Amino acid sequence: MTAYCTFAANDALHKPYHDDEYGFPLADDAALFERLVLEINQAGLSWATILRKREGFRRAFDAFDVDTVASYGEADRQRLLADASIIRNRLKVNAAVENARRIAALRPEFGSFAGWLDRHHPLSKEDWVRLFKKTFVFTGGEIVNEFLMSTGYLPGAHNHDCPVFEKILAAKPPWLVSDKARKD
Repeated sequence: MTAYCTFAANDALHKPYHDDEYGFPLADDAALFERLVLEINQAGLSWATILRKREGFRRAFDAFDVDTVASYGEADRQRLLADASIIRNRLKVNAAVENARRIAALRPEFGSFAGWLDRHHPLSKEDWVRLFKKTFVFTGGEIVNEFLMSTGYLPGAHNHDCPVFEKILAAKPPWLVSDKARKD
């Protein structure tokens, strides 16, 4: 199988995501929530499908404003299930709404979704998966792994010889900081 770095370098759809987003740290709740929703929706589908529908997701989910999505009711769920610009899967739509509610519920203790992630970092992939399954819905091993790699909490988003890897290192993703602390 071709590595994402090699594949994305020559693919107009994947290249911008690969070069400018994948593996870079995120701190904004809306950006983190978007990434979680996109990773959940990718389950069973190609990442290309998700990238093609990304703008539809942004419109449909109110730019991934956590509080707005957390307040969605049945009429919003029906609107989403009828929206061809997103993945119309009841389990995935319900997961987005429920996970927004759970992120909002984390704020009193952790301040934000990023605060929750930072408080628990570093963990092994297996421990992250257990924590996500306990805290959120529709978050299996692959979803959690991709979410954490794509947001800089786990290494592996880019090959070391990929030109973007140096940009990732300069951005000081959480995995790099924890890796360095363990070695010191």
